[in-house]
Amino acid sequence: MDSRSFLDWYAPYRTGFEWGFWIVLYLVNGVANSLVRVLEIEAADSTARWEPIVWECSSALALLLLVWPVVVFTRHWAWSWSHPVRWLAGHVLASVVFSLAHVLLMVAMREVAYRLAGGNYDFGYWPGELVYEYLKDARTYAGIVLFIEGYRFILRRLAGEARWLDAPPDGRPDRESDDDAADGPPDHCDRFLVKMLGREFLVPAADIDYAQAAGNYVNLVVGRREYPLRSTMKGLLERLDPERFRRVHRSYLVRIDRVAEIEPLESGDAKLKLVDGTELPCSRSYRSGLT
Repeated sequence: MDSRSFLDWYAPYRTGFEWGFWIVLYLVNGVANSLVRVLEIEAADSTARWEPIVWECSSALALLLLVWPVVVFTRHWAWSWSHPVRWLAGHVLASVVFSLAHVLLMVAMREVAYRLAGGNYDFGYWPGELVYEYLKDARTYAGIVLFIEGYRFILRRLAGEARWLDAPPDGRPDRESDDDAADGPPDHCDRFLVKMLGREFLVPAADIDYAQAAGNYVNLVVGRREYPLRSTMKGLLERLDPERFRRVHRSYLVRIDRVAEIEPLESGDAKLKLVDGTELPCSRSYRSGLT
C-alpha cells in the first residue's frame, strides 16, 4: 500500500484513532500507576486502598481533558525559524497554564470522590505542591507537544507538501519584472505541485474544496486529501481565482460552489455545510462575501 492509498484508507478513521490513542494512553497510565501505588501501601499505613486509585485516575483524566486545548494551541502556535525565542516563550507560558489547569481539575475530582466516600481531601501546602506538580507537568506538556508535532510531520511527509507550480525556489511568486511587481497582486494560479516521497504530481487549483490555516502552513483540502502549503491565508487568496474562492473565517477559505447550506447563528456568525457534509465556521464579517 503506497502513501496515498494509506491516507485514503486512514482518513475516515483519523479522528477516532487520534482520540482513541490518547484515551488508551491515559487509561493504561492511570490503571498502571494506581496498581503501583496500591502495592506500595504498607500494612500499617492508614491510607485506604481506594485513595491512590482516585489520585492517579483523577490526574490521568485531567491530563486527557487537556490534550485537546494543547492540540488547538500548537495548531496556532507553530514553529517559526525567524522567532524561535518567541515560540519557546509561548510554550513555557502555556506549560504553566497547562499545569494549573491540571491541578485544579484533578483536585476538584478528588474533592468530589472524597466527599462521596465521606472523607475530606487535603491537597497540602498549595505553593509547594504547585511547584512540585509543575516540574512534572512541564515534562508531560513537552512530551505531548513533541508527539503531536512529530505525528503532524509524518502526515505531512505522507501527504506531500504543495507549492505553486510557477513559484521560484524561494517560494515567492514569479514576476516578469519589477514593474509587474508594482502593478498589484500576483497572477492567479491554476495548478500546484505536490511532492510526496520522491514523486511529483500536479493538482488543479480549481479542485480545492477549502483551505485551513495551520501555523506556518495552509492545508489545501482536495476531496479526502490534505496538502500542506507553506503560505499565509492572505498569500493563498492572492493566488486563487476570486470568482471561485472566498475567505469565510480568519482560518478558512472555501470554494463557493462547494457550499450547499449557510446556517445563520444567533451570534451573527454562520455555519457552512459543504456538499460532502463537511461543516466550516463562517465569521459575520465574511458572510456578505458569500452572497
